[in-house]
Amino acid sequence: MTYDLILGDYAYSSWSLRGWLLFERFGIARRTEMVDFKKGGVPEQMPGWAPAKTVPAIRTPDGAILTDSIAIAEELATRHPDAGLWPSNPLARATARSLTAEMHSGFAALRSDCPMNLRLAYVGVDPSDAVKADLRRLEAIWDHAREVCAPTGPWLCGEYSIADAFYAPVAARIAGYGLDVSTSAQAYVAAHLADPAFRRWRAMGLVHGKVLNRYKKPFATTDWPGPSPLPAQAADGTPENINCPYSGNPSTHMLALEGRVFGFCNAFCRDKTAADPAAWPAFMALRDHAT
Repeated sequence: MTYDLILGDYAYSSWSLRGWLLFERFGIARRTEMVDFKKGGVPEQMPGWAPAKTVPAIRTPDGAILTDSIAIAEELATRHPDAGLWPSNPLARATARSLTAEMHSGFAALRSDCPMNLRLAYVGVDPSDAVKADLRRLEAIWDHAREVCAPTGPWLCGEYSIADAFYAPVAARIAGYGLDVSTSAQAYVAAHLADPAFRRWRAMGLVHGKVLNRYKKPFATTDWPGPSPLPAQAADGTPENINCPYSGNPSTHMLALEGRVFGFCNAFCRDKTAADPAAWPAFMALRDHAT
């Protein structure tokens, strides 16, 4: 069962990140299209998706088009009941649903004042009182979820769920703007920054599309606070692998890492890997086993 999924810019589209994580984190097959925020209006770039006019949107195998992120999440959970999108425990599931709904409708100040920008991280940000109120609310509901659900891992309600996918862009905002949150909230943010799926999305955001200055804020910048990537860069030379680790197509674009050269089928495959090699399991398997 393969869906069509249309997304916005990797670096800036917070709702697209949520939609993509629902597929990536739960192993649901999709064919992906992108709109280009640099080109202007989103509806004009998706004429074949009517009546959808925003991203993300999905087309189901039987032709239904869904454009609201909660609708997408619920429909995927219904069609893939064994994938674990919602927790199986009733208490945890109810808590996750409440968290997701509040994220969908709330935190307007945080969204408005701190747009997601995965290309930059800031220091010296003095948030407004409204943003601070949003942060205190996040701390309260995240702590409540962990108290009532008693997860053994880093996620809110047990295993990674729809709720966590919805709060991934919030974690990106808190990290990217250096916002002050409690120790427990910071630990939850750090779990997102270290999540390989989140890192793959950010790696693509660093190398795909144009820089959009309308998302930039007038603060001093600093290094991204997530895990430091392995040092890799585009290179020439003969690769160890004949075929791209992702597509299986012949290697035509090379990357150097740790004194070795690896090949990919196009510049995007190479560049997204160079941005954060350890985020890509297929590449790391190649690195660890190639001779």
